[in-house]
Amino acid sequence: MMVRPRWLAALALALALAAGFALLGQWQLARAVIQPAAIPGATEQVRDFAGLVAPDGPTLQSATAQLVRVTGHIIAGDTVLVSNRRNDTEFGWWVVAHLEVTAAAPGGLPVALGWAATEAQARAAAAQVDVMAGPSVTIVGRFLPSEAPVAPKDGADPFEMRAVSVADLVNRWVGYDNRPVYFGYVTALVPPSSLIGIVSPPPERGPELNWLSVFYALEWAVFAGFAIFLWFRLVRDALEREREPARVGVGGYPP
Repeated sequence: MMVRPRWLAALALALALAAGFALLGQWQLARAVIQPAAIPGATEQVRDFAGLVAPDGPTLQSATAQLVRVTGHIIAGDTVLVSNRRNDTEFGWWVVAHLEVTAAAPGGLPVALGWAATEAQARAAAAQVDVMAGPSVTIVGRFLPSEAPVAPKDGADPFEMRAVSVADLVNRWVGYDNRPVYFGYVTALVPPSSLIGIVSPPPERGPELNWLSVFYALEWAVFAGFAIFLWFRLVRDALEREREPARVGVGGYPP
């Protein structure tokens, strides 16, 4: 039955349709993975800090890793050290100052001024930060969201900071209860002479998955399977019709 010329031709047509649907599904699946378009300088164009984020509010995705220009006053006595900070392949210390923003909505903003290889170097640099206190300063750097607090290692100084956590810093800044604060920090591009610049590269965006294209690819796969199923069903129905007279006797009764 299935080897008759017309059914072989129908099978060839069904297989051709299934192959076409499979190719369309493969093409649609390839389109499901979206490579992000390279936008040169999307985050590397320095923007004014004013209007980019607001104090006491979340850090928006559009502001994350953006180079900013922020002006304010460094508060003497609020500079802290953050340990276990990686700079390229080395680990060391960050010197993080407290900047009170003046050229945008008022609020406290942590600023990582630079990196030091040893704690002694970091402490010496932190002692010099008070020289920057008082006069207005403008800092250009990358704005990043606040980090979660990290507990010190066993046996370490219980007051050691291992993350730039705004929630932790406001408890260390003198008399900073119930005052506005930005829930992010800035890594300065140009460090003080006693520190090394912090390596803070632009963000890398990975490929994204378009679920609508995935759904369409599954639809093409269903169509391919349906083409083969339709051929099988037509052949079976034709075979059943041919066998029916043999099962029915004279007068409509089985023999």
